Amino acid sequence: MFYLCALKKQIIFKCNMANHKSSIKRIRQNEARRLENKYYARTTRNAIKELRQTGEKSAAAERYPVVAAMLDKLAKKHVIHKNKASNLKSKLASYVHKLA
Repeated sequence: MFYLCALKKQIIFKCNMANHKSSIKRIRQNEARRLENKYYARTTRNAIKELRQTGEKSAAAERYPVVAAMLDKLAKKHVIHKNKASNLKSKLASYVHKLA
């Protein structure tokens, strides 16, 4: 197992691990990607929440393309499934359309 040292921004190994350079590098890369994906997924979820809390149609209509682009980017990077992105975009579009 391993954990990420926040101060030095490096991975510290604790128990039995493969001694190959490539596997150690792969662990480093996976951890960096996981943190980046987590950040973008959280940012997108917050943007969706803000869009759903918007009561004005004009403000929601301006914000919808930005949120849709964020969802498409997550689907392209395989953070979320492409069908989930489509379903979320469809629900948000219908929400924006129903606003008076």
